[in-house]
Amino acid sequence: MHIVIMGCGRVGSTLAHTLVDLGHTVAVIDQDPEAFRRLHTTVAKHAVRGVGHDREVLLSAGIDRAAAFAAVSNGDNSNIIAARVAREAFGVQNVVARIYDPRRAEVYQRLGIPTVATVRWTADAILRRVVPGDDQLTAAPEWQDASGSLTMNELSLPERWAGRTVAELEADSPLRVVYLVREGSIILARSEETLVAGDVLHVVAHSREMGDLAKRLGRGHEDETGRG
Repeated sequence: MHIVIMGCGRVGSTLAHTLVDLGHTVAVIDQDPEAFRRLHTTVAKHAVRGVGHDREVLLSAGIDRAAAFAAVSNGDNSNIIAARVAREAFGVQNVVARIYDPRRAEVYQRLGIPTVATVRWTADAILRRVVPGDDQLTAAPEWQDASGSLTMNELSLPERWAGRTVAELEADSPLRVVYLVREGSIILARSEETLVAGDVLHVVAHSREMGDLAKRLGRGHEDETGRG
């Protein structure tokens, strides 16, 4: 594929080199010619100087044949404008914008522009590890889709579910287990995986149901036993 990247900072240059290593072609846009010094020689020849939402600049970068566009400059406004131009003017389907202000990120996600709010995501990840077990922190989603319909969060495994399988847990509750953390190790959640006391589950569910999942899991085994 051909991918256009706006912004040649550490993120943009890393993306460019990784994509080229994977066999794709890239063009990198930046207003500062000094920024292109981060690029390897083979990638630097596809550097385009200019504003990332300018039509002529985008055409010079090959936006008309691009399969994806990533706006990762250090300006929120520039990133979101460029992302919208790539999608709405040139019909690029795979578009993502890097956004520093998490409030803006939520707005643009609802407009259909996928965003990565780097500051908020990093802060949340650190807080979860600095203050483990804090209910206010764990209540915030680890991830949410652009429409806000699906949410991923972590849940501590209730003792009642120890010894049972991922498949049994998923059959009992409206969720999917993506992965689990056991004694510091990450384990991909296969359906036949037996759950162990102390496991921390990372689950995806509808946002409207996520808040009740902990209580539902806690009483699930009791309810089932009562029905027996």
